Amino acid sequence: MIGSLPSLNLMGFLARFSYALARSPVLPLFAMYLGAGPAAIGFAVGVSTVTGIFFKLPSGALSDIIGRKHTMLAGLVVFAVMPFTYLLVKDYHLLVIIRFLHGFATAIYGPVSMAVVADIAGEKRGESLSWFSSVTIIGNLIGAPVGGYLLHHGRHAKAPALNEFYMVYIISGVLGVLSLLIGVKFLRVKETVERSKGLKEAIEKFAYGIKEVMSDKRVLITSGMEGLQNMCVGALEAFLPIYCVKAAGLNEFQAGLLWGVQVLSTIISKPLMGKTSDKYGRVPIITLGLLMCAVSFGAIPGFTSFYLLMMAGVIFGLGEAFVTSSSAALVADICKEKHYGTAMGTFGTIFDIGHASGPILTGFLLVRYSYQHSFWILSGILLIFIPVFVFNVRNGK
Repeated sequence: MIGSLPSLNLMGFLARFSYALARSPVLPLFAMYLGAGPAAIGFAVGVSTVTGIFFKLPSGALSDIIGRKHTMLAGLVVFAVMPFTYLLVKDYHLLVIIRFLHGFATAIYGPVSMAVVADIAGEKRGESLSWFSSVTIIGNLIGAPVGGYLLHHGRHAKAPALNEFYMVYIISGVLGVLSLLIGVKFLRVKETVERSKGLKEAIEKFAYGIKEVMSDKRVLITSGMEGLQNMCVGALEAFLPIYCVKAAGLNEFQAGLLWGVQVLSTIISKPLMGKTSDKYGRVPIITLGLLMCAVSFGAIPGFTSFYLLMMAGVIFGLGEAFVTSSSAALVADICKEKHYGTAMGTFGTIFDIGHASGPILTGFLLVRYSYQHSFWILSGILLIFIPVFVFNVRNGK
């Protein structure tokens, strides 16, 4: 076992807090400050997730072979180092490059940490994965409003200045360093993964694990639905702050609070839904969550009131909890224990395809359409694929 759940939770909390400070609402507002338009803002927000598309599956599969410890520490190093590189940013293009590199943090750490929990959870995977996820994403809950607060109350002009963006990234870096230090202290224990005896055996094991996991359509479809749901999450991360400030007339702090309220509703309900899916089944919980996300997401651009936007955010957050509490557990149910890393890597890769495509697709849609029509298109995509999921995975646990 690599450490314990409390140590993993503390590492995850600090790492996610660091990453959230660097992301929403600070990142899209920073890109806008640098002169980026809607499509460019969406690309800047989504590009870090593109990293996960290419590297989550290899990271998870590699951890099945060489062990979780080294791969997890590599991710924590990225969390610690990359926030300080934002201090070099003077133009949009460098921001995009740094965002892509920063994406290695979650690309490496994400699937490996989930595989560790799956290793030690036994029959309570849904509940354990949900508790782990809820505790660590509290960092997301705190990060968004804290970032918005620092920008709004630290400024002396009508818009944030460059130094105020830099201050947020310095704090992000300090949190990342703390996460790494805790990781170095708590990851000094015996690995659960049986290492390969040679390079040839390692390569064969790597390829076999990927082939076995990728050949199961239930894994791919379940991961795909999580990806579609996460497409909407990515769109909100990129454009909810812009919509709130530019269209609804709210301030940066309120924009951060709206994101925080959504995350809070996810955190509060996720462990309960994970436990419920352990007992009554994953598919109904996931289906209901997808419906809640689609409806609330499509309703958001119809509101300008802070409280109505908050209500829509709460419903979306609840739907997200329904989906995410059960989808990773369903993938783990389907896969053999020796391939948990590969399974979580596959899950994370498809998850990130959705997360990356949300901001990018929404940015291009906003060039031509209104917020309302752009959000409706994404909501419609999610609704269309729900029957595909139910029909193909209905026999899952």
